Amino acid sequence: MPQDATPEPQRHAAVVYNPIKVDLDGLREVVTGAARRAGWGETRWYETSEADPGTGQAKRAVDDGAEVVLAAGGDGTIRAVAEGLRGSSVPIALLPAGTGNLLARNMRLTLDRLEESVSTAFTGTDRRIDLGIVEMEREDGRRETHAFLVMAGLGIDAAMIENTDPDLKKKVGWLAYVGGIARSLGGANYIRLRFKLDDQPARNLRVNTILIGNCGLLTGNILLLPDAAVDDGVFDIVALRPEGFFGWVQIIVKVVWENGVLRRSSLGRKILANTKEVRTLRYLRGKEIVIRPDDARPVQLDGDTFGQVVAIRARVEDLALAVRIPREESGQLPASDKARTEEAVPA
Repeated sequence: MPQDATPEPQRHAAVVYNPIKVDLDGLREVVTGAARRAGWGETRWYETSEADPGTGQAKRAVDDGAEVVLAAGGDGTIRAVAEGLRGSSVPIALLPAGTGNLLARNMRLTLDRLEESVSTAFTGTDRRIDLGIVEMEREDGRRETHAFLVMAGLGIDAAMIENTDPDLKKKVGWLAYVGGIARSLGGANYIRLRFKLDDQPARNLRVNTILIGNCGLLTGNILLLPDAAVDDGVFDIVALRPEGFFGWVQIIVKVVWENGVLRRSSLGRKILANTKEVRTLRYLRGKEIVIRPDDARPVQLDGDTFGQVVAIRARVEDLALAVRIPREESGQLPASDKARTEEAVPA
């Protein structure tokens, strides 16, 4: 190399981290070692805040030239980082550190081996998945747009999250939702709404909650949306419409027993083929849905409340986000037929 030549800059990663969720010293040590072994330059670090849970930090990381962004935190941090990476080609690497870790669960990625997750960020390959985009309208006419990775919800599930003590959630995790459920079930907890799915005519519906899913698996291995795929280009939507105690029992049986147990075996699927669908759940599929509730209602994205809305429009952005996954598992992780065709994912 000539003496006056400028050396090529080393590629670098960025870490967007939630300081409440991670052991920063331990994480720095693991990331620094992995970057060095992979021949990468010094990693750049971006701390989230209550005002910005990761979206702005991810955008700055892209502007600063990061070639991969490691998201270290819970579902809210991962959602915010993904929103910040929207429109870029920079992949997200998941370092799950929350109570749900729902995207990692749905993609069957490592949940509790930090060294392995960090190593994947520097040595893995990319799998593209869909992003859910939600446009919200507030009571005062303001509009906001946010992304989600797992599920958006309008109704009792969003009220449950809104009614959950955030300090208690930090201490006991998902058990904190018990109190939120109790406070949300009081009184008349159904809502009337008008919705339009794709090019179909608008319809009216009375529900407790409506969930728009990009993934189907919840915490506790509960399979709420059994046909959902993170890369199939459509939403799987479920409207919960229980009437009294027996209606909730039907939902529990459907979700826990039928979806969670019977659907996982060939014999169970044969049994389900001869089973009538219950009226308490209504499943829909589509690329875009517009929902207008009877009055302002809370909405949640990936387990975080986003306040009251008078309307939402949710749409799929096909394969809009790259997720860094282990190279040796590229042909084993879930992929829809659509994704296999477009990306030549091994069968």
